[in-house]
Amino acid sequence: MTEPSEQPFSTEIQPADAPGALGQAAGLLGQGQLVALPTETVYGLAADARSPGAVARIFKAKGRPAGNPLIVHVDSVEMAKGCVAAWPSAASQLAGAFWPGPLSFVLPKADLIPDIVTAGGPTVAVRCPAHPLMRSVLAKCGFPLAAPSANRSSRVSPTRAEHVVDQLGGHIPLVLDGGACDIGIESTVLDLTGDTPTILRPGIISLGQLQAVIGSVAVAKPPAGDESLKSPGQLQQHYSPQAKLVVCGDLAAALGQVDEATHVIAREPAPATWPSELWHRLPDAAPDFARELYDTLHRCDRLGAETILVQSLPSTDEWAALRDRLNRAGAVA
Repeated sequence: MTEPSEQPFSTEIQPADAPGALGQAAGLLGQGQLVALPTETVYGLAADARSPGAVARIFKAKGRPAGNPLIVHVDSVEMAKGCVAAWPSAASQLAGAFWPGPLSFVLPKADLIPDIVTAGGPTVAVRCPAHPLMRSVLAKCGFPLAAPSANRSSRVSPTRAEHVVDQLGGHIPLVLDGGACDIGIESTVLDLTGDTPTILRPGIISLGQLQAVIGSVAVAKPPAGDESLKSPGQLQQHYSPQAKLVVCGDLAAALGQVDEATHVIAREPAPATWPSELWHRLPDAAPDFARELYDTLHRCDRLGAETILVQSLPSTDEWAALRDRLNRAGAVA
């Protein structure tokens, strides 16, 4: 296996619509290098999914544990089928309903996909993204791309190019700036290898939406400590800002016990006495909240927050992925 380069990079930020930007990205990826670029969910750190050496660069740049597998991005069902050893009818039904889009399938892997992508496991997660920039790069490359979030391992995923540079500047050669991501949280991951399709990571495509297409769908329990992971997003601590994050069932009570380095994320206005720069009001609708959440967490870190209090979220199905992200962001390793 080719070892990742030890040389630091002068990271270039290229507007996605700049002349030659897509060709530059595809050229680097074809040479086994890394490129950060937006998907509709978050910015991904892409490498040739067929190349163990290229994929090793992802793990090195992110500081990612080798046991945490990657999602492979494709531009079509046909490319997806080349990455997997079986394509069940449920995959066809779901791809018809949700692809291109924020839904990843876990299926038996084909020989094309090296073991480093799957953390040594027999299955691979595949997704066909909807973002036109990612789709254009995939089309230019003509091969699948492994692309986890373009951030340091366990930290908040990036939804803007500047978030990528904050964490990976100097570690990768190119960031394509395509503006803010539309969805703002990672894809739903659905395991299709068992008797019952099972959600391994919730996302903006909800349990109810999946059930409406294929019927019975289960939700996985947290993996045991020694259990191999089939999907990213299953570690106890993940999506974490630098600040301590606390989800508050009783926000009003928590506000009486804070100091001047505490920021608040809530769906209601700030109290009249609360400094406006420390209060971040997010929308009441789950898709709009998701679009702004990670950007707000990055902003809190940039403003020097030591603690972030987050108002607890509704218990309905559409908020499940956001509850998951906040619970993991607040977990202690």
